Parts: sequence; C-alpha cells; structure tokens
Amino acid sequence: MSGEADRKGGVMKLASVAGVIGFVMVLAAIDAPASAQTKQGAPAPPAVGVLEAAKRPITEINEFLGRIEAVNRVAVVARVTAFLEKRLFTEGSELKTGDLLYQLERGPFEADLNSKQAQVAQLQATLDNAKLTTNRAKTLLSGPAGQQSTYDTALANQRSLEAQVQAAQAQVDLSKINVDYTEIHSPIDGRIGRTAVTEGNVVSPSSGTLTTIVSQDPMYVTFPVPVREALGLRDRYAPRGGFNAVVIRIRLPDGRSYGQVGHLNFVNNTIDQGTDTISLRASIPNPKIAGGVRELTDNEFVTVALEGVQPVEVIAIPRSAVLSDQQGDYVFVLGADNKAEQRRIKLGQSTSTVASVTSGLSAGEKVIVEGMQRVRPGQAVAPGAASAMIKSSMNGTTEGGPSDNSGGIGPKPAGNSP
Repeated sequence: MSGEADRKGGVMKLASVAGVIGFVMVLAAIDAPASAQTKQGAPAPPAVGVLEAAKRPITEINEFLGRIEAVNRVAVVARVTAFLEKRLFTEGSELKTGDLLYQLERGPFEADLNSKQAQVAQLQATLDNAKLTTNRAKTLLSGPAGQQSTYDTALANQRSLEAQVQAAQAQVDLSKINVDYTEIHSPIDGRIGRTAVTEGNVVSPSSGTLTTIVSQDPMYVTFPVPVREALGLRDRYAPRGGFNAVVIRIRLPDGRSYGQVGHLNFVNNTIDQGTDTISLRASIPNPKIAGGVRELTDNEFVTVALEGVQPVEVIAIPRSAVLSDQQGDYVFVLGADNKAEQRRIKLGQSTSTVASVTSGLSAGEKVIVEGMQRVRPGQAVAPGAASAMIKSSMNGTTEGGPSDNSGGIGPKPAGNSP
C-alpha cells in the first residue's frame, strides 16, 4: 500500500510541473508579439496630401424653378356675327402684324353700309334745300314782306337737318367698322395656335376665342423666390447695382444649357400667402436656330440660375477634403509638429469639386486633402504635396456642376450655363 501511494504522489507532482510549464509557455507566446513590436518601434505616421487654402473667385449662383411666358399674348375673337368663309393661316406658324387670319361673310355688312350712305345722301339733299330756304327768309327780312318768325322757323329746320346728317354719318362710320371686322388680322408678331372654328360656322363675339397668338422673341421667364432668400439676394446685390448686378441663365427640361443670357426687369409688389414666395421676372432672347425653330416655348418649365455678374473672393479648398458629422462640416489642418487639428468650418456656395469656406479657415493654412480617413485629431502625420488631380480640380480644369448650394467657383467658359 505504501508503494502504491508513493507512485500516485509522484505522478501528481509530474502533472503539476507540466501544468506550470504550459502556463509559462502560454504567457511567453502572448507577450512575444508585444515584445517584438516594442523592439521594432511605434508605427509610422500616416502619409497625407496637403494643399494650402487660398482665395479664389466665385461666381455666386442661386437656382430656382421657373416658367417661360410670352411677352405678348392675344386671344383672337370675332367682333361681328357672320359666317366664317375662309381661314388663311397655317396652324402653328409664325405671323407678322397685319397678316390676314380669317375672312367673314361681307355681303350683309356692305349692303348695310350702302343703305346708311344713301340715307346720308338723302338727308344732305334735304339740308341743302333747307339752307336755301333759310337764306331766302333772311333776305326778305330787309323788305316789307319779310317776317322774323319765318326766318326763325327756317333756321331751326336747317339746324335739325344738320344734326340728322351728323347722326346718319355716324351710322355710316359704324357700318364701315363692321365691314372691316369681317377681316380678322393679326395684331402682333408671333406664333399662332390651332383654330377653334372651321369654315362654314357662324362666329360672333360670344363664340369665344377663335385662336391664340403668342409673341416669340424675347420671352419672359418668371420664377418664385422664398421671401427669406429674396431678402438675402436684395442685401447682396442692391449695393452692386440691383438688377444690373445679376444675369439670368436657364437650363431646359432635357438638362441642356440655353445659350442666351437674360436680365431681371421686374419684382412683384406682393407676396403669395400660400407659398410665402415673391415672383421675379426676367427677359431673355429667343432667336431662331437651325431649322428655323426656337428653343423656348410659352409655359415651358425650366431651371433658372440667378448669377452674379462680378465674382467675389472666397477661401476655396477641394470638396473632397470636407468631412461631416452630427455637429456639421469640418476639415483637418496641419498644425505644429505636423499634427492634425480638427477645424469646424461653414461652407458657402460650392461646386462638386471645390468648396468655398465662409468661416473657420484662413488663407495660407495647410489643409489635409488626401488620406483623411486614416487621420485622428492630434495625430502626427507625414505631409506631402497633393496629387495632380486635386490641384487640377482647384484650377478649374475638372468639370463639375453646381452643388446643393448652387454656386460656381473659378473661371466660366464663354456661353456656359450654370
């Protein structure tokens, strides 16, 4: 029994020693990477691209939704009741002032005119006779046979006939006007729409609009502006010349930029209570292009860009350098000892490639524009020059349209739209 106990005790001691050795080996394995890392030194600071913030010209742009409106619009109606004999225009064509549109039946009106003219001739003959009678009665007043009452009666009759002649002549003039109304001419230059009445129908002033004509060049573009934004625009541009400080560019419904530039000419005198907006209006040319067509059409829906004439200087940085969180926008700038500093900024009007900074950043500060994802506030970095792509975007060689802030930075190509 004693030998068996000694054997079991020896086995337990061996197991304890093996366990201690295993635990020591595990600790050594855990500590080995840390020790190796300590021997190799701390990780190298992340490499970043840096660009100096500088002032650049920005063209201030505000975008709105608007509609094209014709400067002149005429609803053509009949002025007399008559049969429509001829339609002398092509629907949808462009007309000149005075072009004949409709020919109405003339016969009844010409007959009425002839009747009125005959009545005037009859009264005129009676008046001429009355004048002779008056003259004879006046001559007799100087002799014994003359009577004052006879002269007075003849003079009154003459004056009555003169009034009747004038009234009859007025009826003649009215009949001439009605004859003229049997021809309906275009009162303006413009494009005519479809006809509502065809030949053989009776038309009258109560028939309503026969067709519509709208002028073509120039056109109006009207657009509502929220009152709060309108006040900002007024404060911004009033000291620079008001209407003359801005131009209007438009983008067509298919996204194409319209090549002509418009100018503001009207601000409404009341605010729409339903939308809390005020209407602005600009005039813009609408010349014919290839094929004799015009690009702008009455009531067309367009995007309107209100663009400042004179650019302003702002701090500009690459848009890709701007980061955002729940507190707003920020960038990393290079501080002392090449340590990254987080800087809160406020953005102004920007493009998809360039951001304008209105506050939080000064010209000359070095902004981290590449490698921001590996940077933390206060972390040391290895700065280097920004890539050629970033530099080219800041020089305006990278194409980019207006962002949500609807602005444009850098030079604009001639004829380019917002």
